[in-house]
Order: sequence, then structure tokens, then C-alpha cells
Amino acid sequence: MRISWFRIIFASPFTNNYMSKLLIVGTVAFDAIETPFGKTDKILGGAATYIGLSAAHFNNVDSAIVSVVGDDFPQEYLDLLSSKNIDISGIEIVKGGKTFFWSGLYHNDLNSRDTLDTQLNVLADFNPVVPQNFKDAEVIMLGNLHPNIQISVLDQLTAQPKLVVLDTMNFWMDCALEELKQVLKRIDVLTVNDEEARQLSGEYSLVKAAEIIHTMGPEYVVIKKGEHGALLFNDNQVFFAPALPLKEVFDPTGAGDTFAGGFSGYMAQQGNVSFNNMKNAIIHGSNLASFCVEKFGTQRMEQLEKEEVNTRLQQFKMLTQFDIELTQ
Repeated sequence: MRISWFRIIFASPFTNNYMSKLLIVGTVAFDAIETPFGKTDKILGGAATYIGLSAAHFNNVDSAIVSVVGDDFPQEYLDLLSSKNIDISGIEIVKGGKTFFWSGLYHNDLNSRDTLDTQLNVLADFNPVVPQNFKDAEVIMLGNLHPNIQISVLDQLTAQPKLVVLDTMNFWMDCALEELKQVLKRIDVLTVNDEEARQLSGEYSLVKAAEIIHTMGPEYVVIKKGEHGALLFNDNQVFFAPALPLKEVFDPTGAGDTFAGGFSGYMAQQGNVSFNNMKNAIIHGSNLASFCVEKFGTQRMEQLEKEEVNTRLQQFKMLTQFDIELTQ
């Protein structure tokens, strides 16, 4: 007997002109990055930026970003997002304000980093406003922000989404745990890394951690393990997807957000929620994240072509798809 492990789906399920709506909430920001391979001054960054650039690779998906910037934010960056068919009407521009800024230094292994500077600026007083035509979005991607901002977005929706995905981090577990628990009750998918899953659940075993997190609200839990892939949990079902081995990793900034954009973009494109669809969503997210780390910041994602994406998906297929022979 032979069992095929899983099948990567390349084609869009839509055969008509139906467009699914994806609402993205998160930071649009400036980053200054230093890795063992070089450093940058202020460049384009922010969770929503990476999510949007990643999700833009899926046909039949209209996406919009809800965020805030200062009037120091270059028009060319806004034009870049618009050129990827991302609705930017939900990006508030604060006159006289300064855009959120983060600076970080990565160590030699690229798995650890030091935050050198964080300037909230206009983000400190951000009150999100969801564009009217996206209040009925089918998929909501809540990027890493204060849980109260995420709750505010959910409160503005006029229709129940098919899927709500939440990304968070240990900082909010430290300083806004009760608010985080409130938003967890209202989402379908939580994406966190292994350290964050352990902190949130109080369990070292990732299987037990996912079980505890399920009781907090999310039906699906995605635990990211960086260069070691990602795990998907749903009740008693577990799926593991490896990360594609790369010759070089230049800058890991935004890789997790790019993964989230690929995951949510694929789910929006598919138009229905299932465990099997999420398996493929993880592969597509991991695939796009593998490009993000090849250059500083968003540079690689800005220029990424469809043919490159599909070619690397074939590499994922060769890495993971095989038949297991069961002996009697």
C-alpha cells in the first residue's frame, strides 16, 4: 500500500470573476536593519506591508491595509502598495506626525536579534478605521498590534468573516494579556512562534501548548519554527510543513509576516475554510517567506515574479511529496 503525504495545489479554485476580500491590519513603518551581511538606513517595513506584498501574489483577492503613518512617509511607498492592487484608503496619514520606526541588530546565527530602537510615534494614538467596502471582508488578517486595536477592527465589521487570523507576540502577553485573551475568543486561527506558544500556554510541549490555546478560542493554531518549518493544529489533527533549505539567508526581518500574508492570501483565494486548505496555505506562506529573507527588508518581495513563486513551489513539492510504502 502507498500513501501520498500531501498534495500542493497551484491553481486558483475560481473560474469566474468573483473577488474575495482580505482585510489586513498592522503596521506600515520604517525599519533600520543590521545583519552580518550589511546594514540599512530607514527603509520600508511594517507587518502590514509584508503581509500585503505577500498576499498580492494570489489572484481573485482584493486586499486592503488598515494602518497609520506620518506625513514623513514617502508617497513612493504608498504608490508601491497601490501598484500591487492593495487598497490604501485605510492608511491614515497624520499631518505633522512621524511614522513608526524600528531598528534591530541580528546576531551571526540570524535566529536572535537585539532591538536597538523603537519609536511608536503616530502608532501610539492609532484608532483604526476600516474602509466601508471592506467591512464585509471574508478574511481578516490581524497583524501584530495591541489587542485593543485588533478588537476595534473586529467591532467595525458588518458581516461575520469566513476566517479571522491573528498574529501576536510575547510583548502583548507580558503587558496586555487580558486584552489578548478577549481577542483570542473571537478568532479562528492564531499564528505564533514556538517560544510565544509556550509562554501563552504555560506548556513546553507544543502539542500540549496547542491544546491549551484551543481552549482560549482559536480553532486552528499555527506554530512557526523559523528555519525548521511550521506546525498546524486542529483538534486531534496535526500537520507539519518544513521550511525550504536555502543557501543564504540575508535578512529574516518580515519573514513571519510574509508567511502570514501567504497563508491568509491563499485562504482568501480558496473561498472556503478546511484543514486541507490550511495545509496548502502553510506551504504557500512558507514558500513566499523563503523569498523575503533573500534581501534586506521588502526589496525581494517588491520585485518577486509569479514564475519564480511557482518554480519554488515545485521545489517544495519535490522536498515534501512522496509515497510511503506500508509493509504487511
